[in-house]
Amino acid sequence: MNNQRILFLSNGHGEDTCNGEIIKALLSLDANVEMAAVPIVGEGNIYQGLGVPILTPTRTLPSGGFLYMNPWVFFKDIASGLIGLLGKQLQIIGKQAAYYDILMVTGDIVVAAIAYLTRKPYIIFLSAYSSYYEGKLNLGLILPFLLKSPRCLVVFTRDQFTAEDLQNQGIKNAQFVGTPMMDNLTPRGVNLNLDSESLMIAILPGSRIPEARNNLILLLKLVEAIDQISSQKIQFRVAAVASLMAELDGIARGLNWQHQNGRLTNKKGLEVICYSDSFADILNAANLVIGMAGTANEQAVGLGKPVITIPGNGPAFTYRFAEAQLRLLGLSIQLIGTKPADDFILNQAAQKVNQTLENTEYLKLCLNNGEQRMGKPGGSLKIANFVLIGNRENT
Repeated sequence: MNNQRILFLSNGHGEDTCNGEIIKALLSLDANVEMAAVPIVGEGNIYQGLGVPILTPTRTLPSGGFLYMNPWVFFKDIASGLIGLLGKQLQIIGKQAAYYDILMVTGDIVVAAIAYLTRKPYIIFLSAYSSYYEGKLNLGLILPFLLKSPRCLVVFTRDQFTAEDLQNQGIKNAQFVGTPMMDNLTPRGVNLNLDSESLMIAILPGSRIPEARNNLILLLKLVEAIDQISSQKIQFRVAAVASLMAELDGIARGLNWQHQNGRLTNKKGLEVICYSDSFADILNAANLVIGMAGTANEQAVGLGKPVITIPGNGPAFTYRFAEAQLRLLGLSIQLIGTKPADDFILNQAAQKVNQTLENTEYLKLCLNNGEQRMGKPGGSLKIANFVLIGNRENT
């Protein structure tokens, strides 16, 4: 039998991450499977790290894939070469797709449409949609056509509620088996230098520079506000991407803090330690999360953590995005403020952190809500099995 040949499409960092987990699961099932990828948005670092070849040019665009949150950013994307980039990507996909047996796509209508145009069988993880947003998905005219196509073998959803909604709307191949983003959260045993007598708050500033830098500045101000009013001993750990670690000197100077080897310290001796390779360890060890992130906030909720968010200046983590995330993730998220956080909002958020850490009943509710909204681990392996089975049945 010939090696299975699978082409991955995705349009966003979170989507790349999900496909990365499916790729790992596929390799555990069949080490000889042949794969390539096209990240429509961003550089595709996840694929590169897994040794999966990227077929098309890549570029990080101003929107980062968050066009629906701020349509004006669309024009910045165009100025940065969006049309030319997308044109090249479509041209290469059109030529290369014939070589592959099946497409595994993660994202929204954009990647679903590209998959359809290849005339190849495809499986989609519809990561960008959830019925929790409005109670019922408004699919429009085009998306149902793409999802009901005989070449769309299965539609995986991000939660059970959405799978049931899609089935009621006539998309009978919709199902929920878990979300891949819950499959890369096993702690690696990193020493986080934690004091066992203190509570730990995880800080999630996001992954895109310069926004993550701006978010971290806001979050450090919030940490100072928490430190001033907290009656409990609290330690803070930041889950940072490598590009944000490189910004810590400048961030510290701007706030009149000190920085050394990932340790940020203010004049009162308050310490915040940043790590670039310890996301799962930090998240699992946290008693509470303060997040200005997309996928990372969802993962925190899935682990049963209470998450407090404050709006930033964007382009990704704005009030509009945070409010939509609140509807998606339910009671585990507490959103403070309706505009980019100022001193008043930061003080409100600090008070909410204090109250939440003392609310044992609420903390129990977060555990149950996390599993309901995000499912249990293991989704990647189930999706990978479908990819291999669907591939063999269509070859």
